[in-house]
Amino acid sequence: MTADLLKDILPIGSLANASTIRHTLHRVAARHEADLDSERSGGLEDGFADSQPLPIPQAEAIVGIDGGYARHWHDKKRNFEVMVGKSMAAGHDDRYFGLVRSQDEQPRRRLCEVLRTQDLPVTQAVTMLTDGGDSVRGLAAEISPGAAHHLDWFHIAMRLTGLTQYTKGLAHHNPIEATALESRLERIKWRLWHGDAGEALTRAEQLAADVAALDSGYPKLKRLVKATADLATYIANNTAALPDYSERWLNGERISTAFVESTVNLVVSRRFAKKQQMQWSKQGAHLLLQTRTKALDGTLRDLFTRWYPAMAANENVDALSAAAA
Repeated sequence: MTADLLKDILPIGSLANASTIRHTLHRVAARHEADLDSERSGGLEDGFADSQPLPIPQAEAIVGIDGGYARHWHDKKRNFEVMVGKSMAAGHDDRYFGLVRSQDEQPRRRLCEVLRTQDLPVTQAVTMLTDGGDSVRGLAAEISPGAAHHLDWFHIAMRLTGLTQYTKGLAHHNPIEATALESRLERIKWRLWHGDAGEALTRAEQLAADVAALDSGYPKLKRLVKATADLATYIANNTAALPDYSERWLNGERISTAFVESTVNLVVSRRFAKKQQMQWSKQGAHLLLQTRTKALDGTLRDLFTRWYPAMAANENVDALSAAAA
């Protein structure tokens, strides 16, 4: 479809075909990757040369990271994870980024590039919001080791809601036990909401042990046992990322990665998985993400004018001509 459109609007004849367009897109993304490498080797991995004074950090920047899945071209029975993120700061345009982890040796440089295009210093205070999964948690720690990492409240609430549904089923077999479990879940939720991670973990572990010892005819008891054990593990893995959500909420600060969920759909799902259920190589997906995210946040033209200064000059001439007319 892209090739046919280009043939209609440009005098390029048979030169436009799917393979040519794909190779050109890959070359653009590879050149951008090389630019990031050269900035890093030139002492600009942190966005500024050593001789330059560092700008004063501004208000908190929120960076959300989440993952989606694409179908694997070489191993057709499997999917691989694609990581995407969105950076937001008051008074600055939002920016997207994406990568396939195995194809990116220096993911930290990508966040530096995002902050640079937002006119933010690398000394900027950054808060990372994730769903607490192993892969996104590891990436967040790597791309910004000094950032505050917060677990998304929505994913905590989902787990607790799922457990509450199990207790409602248990109530048909052990009503007293079900009522007690529901009350204990509410206490765990209250502790988590107020940032008391240590006490929440202790209570979650006790709950998991008591449910494992429960004697009941409830047919979904095994699922309940697993869910309570998973909750305790989830809290244990993310203890350091559990802030005081009530305080953040009262201060109008973000506690949810809902904006990243929509980013996954915008950047990955529509193009990679839903409307166009294509199969991808990891390298191809990684390179496409670089141009796709820049097209979505409007910075692709800035990249081209940096490579081809005549584009900016022509744009100025057109603007002057229009003003004169």
